[in-house]
Formats: sequence, C-alpha cells, structure tokens
Amino acid sequence: MEQDHDDGPNFLTLDQQTNWDGLPLVKYDGFWLPLCLFRSILSAQTHFKAKSGDLILTSFPKSGTTWLKALVVSIAGRYAVTGAQSPLLTCNPHALVPFFEYENADYFQHLPSRRIISTHISYKTLPESIREESECKIIYICRNPLDTFVSYRHFSLDNEFGQGEDDAGPLPLGLDEAFDMFCRGIYSFGPSWDHVLGYWNAHLANPEKVLFLKYEDLKEDVEFSYVKKIAGFMGCPFSEEEKKRGVIEEIARLCSFESLKNLEVNKTGSFQGAAKNSSFFRKGEVGDWRNHLSDVMAERFKKIMESKFEGSGLMFTI
Repeated sequence: MEQDHDDGPNFLTLDQQTNWDGLPLVKYDGFWLPLCLFRSILSAQTHFKAKSGDLILTSFPKSGTTWLKALVVSIAGRYAVTGAQSPLLTCNPHALVPFFEYENADYFQHLPSRRIISTHISYKTLPESIREESECKIIYICRNPLDTFVSYRHFSLDNEFGQGEDDAGPLPLGLDEAFDMFCRGIYSFGPSWDHVLGYWNAHLANPEKVLFLKYEDLKEDVEFSYVKKIAGFMGCPFSEEEKKRGVIEEIARLCSFESLKNLEVNKTGSFQGAAKNSSFFRKGEVGDWRNHLSDVMAERFKKIMESKFEGSGLMFTI
C-alpha cells in the first residue's frame, strides 16, 4: 500500500504508547491510533473527497462492524437468503466494504458510485468533506464498551497481534493490565467514550446525516425493524411487495451472527493477511463481559462511564 509521507505531522513528534497487545500506538486528534495505520488515516483525512450518495460505516472496534457491513451490502443489493448471487456467500463482509485505514485515498476515488466505505476513526478525525462539505451519510454502530473490550482481547489474542516484548516485559499484557489501559483510554482508536460521544453528538445535531445504532437494540429487535430503519436512512426503503415477500426477514436471517459464522467463506482465509476470517465471529452475545471481568472491574468502568456520559442522554448497562 503506497502512502504519502508528506501528509500531516511526523509521528515522531506525537505521543506514543504500546498497546496491551504489543501494537504501537500514536496519539492524534485526541485518539490513540495504530501506528501501522497512521499514514493511511492521514492520507484519507487530507485527500479523500466525499461524493453525494457515499455511505460511511463507522464504529469503535468490535462493536458490530461485520454485522453492519453485511446488512448494508444486502440492503443495497436486496440479496436474499436463497439468492446465490449474494456476495456474502463468497466474501467476508470486510472484503466487500473497504476500510479507510487500509487503503490510500486514491483507491477510493476509483470506486463506482454508490461508494460504501467503513472506518474505526473518530468523528473528529473524519475527512472534512464527509463531515461538512457533502451530502454523504454516516451510520455509526456502538456497543457496550465492556463487551468491545472482551471481544477485542479475544480477537487480538486469536490473531497473535503484536507478540513479543517491550521494555516492561513480555507481551501481550495480562487481563488486569490490559483493562487498566482500557480504562485510561490508551487503546486502539480509544478512548472509547470519546469515540462514542463524538458520533452521538453528531447524530443529535444532524440525525438526517448520522444514523446512530446500538448493538444491543439490534440484538433485541425480533421484528427486524432495524433493517427497515437502515434501508430508509440509505434512501432505499422496502416496497410493500418486498415486505409481503419477506425480503426484510430474509436479509435479517442472512446477516445474522449464526448465519455469517456458518458460511464456509468465514471459516477459512484471512482479511488483509492479518486477521483470520473466523476470528470475526466468536460469540456476538450481549453481556459476555460478565464471564470475564470482575465486579471490581465493572464498577471501575461504570464510574468512568457515568462521569464521561453525564448529561449526554446516552448510557450502557453495567
């Protein structure tokens, strides 16, 4: 991947840390970014030009990104469970919707309209053309931060990210040390609370431009109204005839965690040669953090959330 090394600040002038899993981090725009992705992010921030009709899928890591990508691709193409034409049957969702972080800005200029692009970067770090200069839309999905922490820890360990040693000793760090860093906001794309609040406030300011979804709400929605909500936001609502044919239910089933996990394409292979396709589908449960974190840990983070989210109208169950 070619990167423009003349873009933005030199990372050597910025604060740096080593993530609990050994990945070097650099602090930019108030967020800790993986150093290996820093130049790509700067390239996108500086050079990406949004177009009317673009759809940007955003999330903090392990918040339901894979699920959201599958849903949007299926809604846009009206792919049904029985339709062999669905690209989800042959491609991992991440191969269908590219990340800003993994490509040079020039790559996106050659994608056909309507462009669907994803990112883990904060609202503040998005290219200005997305935030202010265009009619493109943003969908953000968030999840209980404690579940994202547990999910990312399993994901990173499964893929053996950043294994080795630093000055403090062997990596990755243990659960207690990793959780301490998470609570201090030193985490890939963290702090998590600032990430969520940035998109939440953007949604409140302009709900026609930014759709804000909660993973937990989608999991509890047995009527699949979230499929209709996303389709309406995208500007491609379902017709009455499609509703009668059960297209909404078929899309929801195709994109369910169990369905995606059991597809052969997601049992083998890898994304960007780094993350196993299977590692994107561990449990997908709400509240799994309770099986891994102590009451003391939960209480510590609860106090952080209450402080950070006070007055925002947003909260997660701890």
